[in-house]
Amino acid sequence: MRVWLACFLVLFALAELFDWVKEFNLPLPIYILGGTFLAVASNYDKLFGSYLSHASEASPQQILLDDSPSFTISDSVEELQKSETKS
Repeated sequence: MRVWLACFLVLFALAELFDWVKEFNLPLPIYILGGTFLAVASNYDKLFGSYLSHASEASPQQILLDDSPSFTISDSVEELQKSETKS
């Protein structure tokens, strides 16, 4: 019985909240400021990341990743083709 009551109250609160949000209007400058804030927040690393990366040293984890060998897909495909032509 408690679960049914809790589910009913949660669904009722969500329905009322949806109705309230549907009728809620903001003026255009608030939307413009919100969009600007989202654009700056999503591109924060691009705007300020280069400045911060020059100010600090590379982490040991980054150094280990840079020293690891890298393999490309084209190398393995070429090796596979060579092994197929030899056999």
